[in-house]
Amino acid sequence: MAWEKELAEKRKREELAEKMGGEEKVARQHARGKLDVRERLRLMADPGSFREIGKLAGKGHYGADGDLEDFTPANFLFGKAKVEGRHTVLAADDFTVRGGAADAAIWRKAMLAEQMAHEWKLPLIRLIDGTGGGGSVKMLEDMGLTYVPYLPGWEHVVKNLDTVPVVSLALGSVAGLGAARVVASHYSVMVRGMSHMFTAGPAVVAAIGEKHDKEALGGADIHARNGAVDDVVESEKEAFEAARKFLSYLPQAAGRPAPRGDTSDGVERRDEALLDAVPEDRRAAYSMRKILESVFDRESVFEIGKMWGQSAITALARLDGWPVAVLASNPSFMGGSWSADAARKIERFVKLANTFGLPVVHLVDNPGFMIGLDAEKAATIRHGVDALNGIYNSKVPWATVIIRKAYGVAGAAMNNHTDFQYRFAWPSGDWGSLPLEGGIEVAYKSELEKAKDPTAHLATIKERLDKVRSPFRTAEAFMVEDVIDPRETRPLLCEFANLAQERMFGEKRN
Repeated sequence: MAWEKELAEKRKREELAEKMGGEEKVARQHARGKLDVRERLRLMADPGSFREIGKLAGKGHYGADGDLEDFTPANFLFGKAKVEGRHTVLAADDFTVRGGAADAAIWRKAMLAEQMAHEWKLPLIRLIDGTGGGGSVKMLEDMGLTYVPYLPGWEHVVKNLDTVPVVSLALGSVAGLGAARVVASHYSVMVRGMSHMFTAGPAVVAAIGEKHDKEALGGADIHARNGAVDDVVESEKEAFEAARKFLSYLPQAAGRPAPRGDTSDGVERRDEALLDAVPEDRRAAYSMRKILESVFDRESVFEIGKMWGQSAITALARLDGWPVAVLASNPSFMGGSWSADAARKIERFVKLANTFGLPVVHLVDNPGFMIGLDAEKAATIRHGVDALNGIYNSKVPWATVIIRKAYGVAGAAMNNHTDFQYRFAWPSGDWGSLPLEGGIEVAYKSELEKAKDPTAHLATIKERLDKVRSPFRTAEAFMVEDVIDPRETRPLLCEFANLAQERMFGEKRN
């Protein structure tokens, strides 16, 4: 048979590559409770769909006769796979080969993975474990010189953020460039107790007098609370499932329609529980998440970034099967006021919606920006205005539902008022330049001082103003488009979702 010797060598090299860093190091990886890189790729991809690219890349070890004796594979693997039936690029670090350090990497592989995703318009999933191509002191000694830092292939990372969905799963301790690859994504996940992320790890920060273990310095909960990553899960398998779920709402690439999901929930479903969802007591909290579960397609709400910027809820969901980006106030946390973190979270989420053409549904209960010394120190107004500007620059269709409060500049950030207002208000709607509570005593100070019974007179003023603040008074002046029965919210938003598809893609989509 022709080329039998060469094909035998090919098989030998592939078998050596599949040994990764060797039995001992693979066993050590498993002993840490971690999957090895090839197990991860098999579990992330649809069964049998992963086609590896560059499997033969690495470092051959040759005898005196020039024949191959052993082979150390590159510590970065990538290829084309299907994920939930969709063509996808999978890229993964192999920690068993030099911990992912650059002296075992082949830069061109990492570059081509990013380039393939960009040029072929394929979603990209990174399984990151280690420095992800960062350097090592040992490498510098072997080179005999140091080098000016540069990031080969980073231009493709930047391009991908504007063109294809990118998911990064941190599946171990990642630092330096590995950490940068985690956060340079549209959706990032860490595994509690397994994942750690650092600009520089414990051994390096010890040089500046700080002593921390991995968990204290860069544990998953730290980064989920500061917004560096989006979510925390309990296992690698949960991380893979989160990646699949996130991608299911997004198109293959920017400019293309997102896939429609199940439509069996029914457009006309009206939930009676919505009548009691908002208490009549304006100071009482309630669960916005229960409203989301009621209004959107059943079991379709996929919240992102739950642990940070908690006064704002950001989620992907479906209406009549169509994916939408959901922005909602969380009155159970700081009354729904926009903090600096909430504003940063909103700005990033609105950018995601615009990049991938997801219509936005905004459920509003916003008493304004956070106030006080801590809010001023956090530059709340700066981040709040950045979020406001992001909303005004949005090019996708918006639908707004005013659930309760909408006050001040933050309240005005419900949408771009210069666009057609696809907007509804519940009867619980309460809006203005500032809340009436707390301002009445100041506005009517002289009148109250003259009153024989200031307490009774104050009650009379409040009763009079309560009638003025009725949402129906605003509707009379056509300053709010519709005041609706809360049970009508889902049918109206399903109408919006269907019209949005026609508006964005020029024809009715079935």
